[in-house]
Amino acid sequence: MDKVVTDAAAAVADVPDGASLAVGGFGLSGVPDVLIEALHAAGTGGLSVVSNNCGVDGGGLGILLAAGRIARVTGSYIGENKTFARKYLAGEIEVELIPQGTLAERLRAGGCGIPAFYTPAGVGTVVAEGGLPWRYAPDGTVAVASPAKEVREFDGTAYVLERGITTDFALVRARRGDRYGNLVFAKASRNFNPLAAMAGRITIAEVEELVDALDPDEVHLPGVFVQRVVPLTAEQAAAKGIEKRTVRA
Repeated sequence: MDKVVTDAAAAVADVPDGASLAVGGFGLSGVPDVLIEALHAAGTGGLSVVSNNCGVDGGGLGILLAAGRIARVTGSYIGENKTFARKYLAGEIEVELIPQGTLAERLRAGGCGIPAFYTPAGVGTVVAEGGLPWRYAPDGTVAVASPAKEVREFDGTAYVLERGITTDFALVRARRGDRYGNLVFAKASRNFNPLAAMAGRITIAEVEELVDALDPDEVHLPGVFVQRVVPLTAEQAAAKGIEKRTVRA
């Protein structure tokens, strides 16, 4: 089945207000910037986003965040996004912070049809015991706190139960892709993009290079997880941010 869509605007046209999105990327690596910009242009809002981080000020998911289009974030890293930090502390968005490895496994589990799993990460902390601020009130008090999670012992070791994550849509970026949705990722962009793609019920991939078919031995993510493929222009494919620019003195 040919899954190629003419452009990003057409690919995200049916994403409704209030949708949940799994979004790939690790820092500034592998961020589906073109799809995010198309979603911003469409005016879609009230989004619940699952992503390692929420972009940077003026880039990636930071564009939707600054425009007030994101209502909730599930992630593991606020980082240096000042808008994200300000909105969270001001009670303008709800934020569920979870350990990075747990986030990765929750996305993978959701994509594999696994409803929940046990992990030692977070045992003995507010991650398991509850009370982590999800949303602040305007006066700085905690308006919504995380609930306690089930903890169970296996062979003398305590583990916390974590739920798999599935979302309405997923937005990812790949180095190469074919018309059937098979994808190849480059370096650090492979960290979260395949997992986000697996978690989405409808996954949209922007690809830097589109080919008719990939060799099965080089595929990182099978096309069964991808419903739409958007080929990027040479200019779009070359536009990649640098998180920390370092030059010689």
